[in-house]
Amino acid sequence: MEFYFLFLTHEAVCSRLIRKINLYGHLNGHEGGVFALQFNSTGDLLVSGSADKQVILWNWANKTKCLSYPSGHSRSVFQTRIMPFTDDRRIVTSSRDGQVRLGQVWEDGRVDTKRLGRHLGVVIKLAVEPGSPHILYSCGEDGFVQHFDLRSSSATKIFRCYSLKENRKQPPKSIRLNDIVFDQRNPNYVAVGGADEYARVYDLRKCQLGASSNADRLLTTFCPHHLIGNNNVHITGLAYSNTSNLLVSYNNELIYLFQRSMELGPLPPISAPQEPHVYLGHRNCLTVKGVNFFGPNDDYILSGSDCGHIFVWKKEENDIKLWAPMASDAPPLPENLEEILESNKEVREDHSRLTLTLDAIMHIRRLQRQQRYSRADIESDDE
Repeated sequence: MEFYFLFLTHEAVCSRLIRKINLYGHLNGHEGGVFALQFNSTGDLLVSGSADKQVILWNWANKTKCLSYPSGHSRSVFQTRIMPFTDDRRIVTSSRDGQVRLGQVWEDGRVDTKRLGRHLGVVIKLAVEPGSPHILYSCGEDGFVQHFDLRSSSATKIFRCYSLKENRKQPPKSIRLNDIVFDQRNPNYVAVGGADEYARVYDLRKCQLGASSNADRLLTTFCPHHLIGNNNVHITGLAYSNTSNLLVSYNNELIYLFQRSMELGPLPPISAPQEPHVYLGHRNCLTVKGVNFFGPNDDYILSGSDCGHIFVWKKEENDIKLWAPMASDAPPLPENLEEILESNKEVREDHSRLTLTLDAIMHIRRLQRQQRYSRADIESDDE
């Protein structure tokens, strides 16, 4: 399967040039859906992972494949990360099969893979300790965050996330986790989000490796006031800015930017002290979508959408720029922008009435692909 690649030069972070974003090229190589993309630390290489269980290293500037190898996973690869300061020779991956694996690239082009650890359930995201060639963390569907040290190939559970809702009749339920990110200004802080409305922040210095009591070591939480107590939303993506503000993307909902002063504390109150900035117009219903900042000063916010467009917002505003990866001459802002936004709103509201698990979403997507293939076969027969 091909995927589209968008290149933004350093100068393309001003509002005028964002409207001129264009398609740079196609990278063809995978035979399944591409779920993972990540640059190396210098930005000259790109690593991808796919439903075909392959990992591909690309020279994006030349649009060429540098390396391809079987990941060793038995199911779709959901995350690929190149470890910093390893000469781009260590690639860590996570998967729908629950494994976290390491690919060691040798000088002759051979790649050896091995399992570092596993979760009970899907592992969607990994987080590399800033500046470290050895330390990384994973979050899983089982609610655990695990610590890995490549020098010892050890995997250690450091804490588990539980529901913050009190229920004296039942023990607390673990929360399925979808994302984990480091605060780059304070690498001791890590934020996680998943199958409820709260973004949780932990101080890793207070989490002892292998300690069973770390579930209670929650530092603080973030949540918009109107979503507190909402059982129909969950977090799909997180990102920290260079000023430690936290960006949170919700399934069937919107994107919110929290300043540090908006924290709720470890035991959330029934109301929030301040309301975060909100970004709307996109649609996040069918997949576990990420969200991110871009620009030298994190001046813009970037998200994909179920409608097939890439949404770009000015951080301090809600001014939307759209880009559609369809053709090199595609206009940055479609003439039917208002129709796209209204359609996204209607579908988002429809989906908010129904909460789907990741397994259900993936099953629906498989059925949709099968239906497309079946229609193509019928049309070819008719011809």
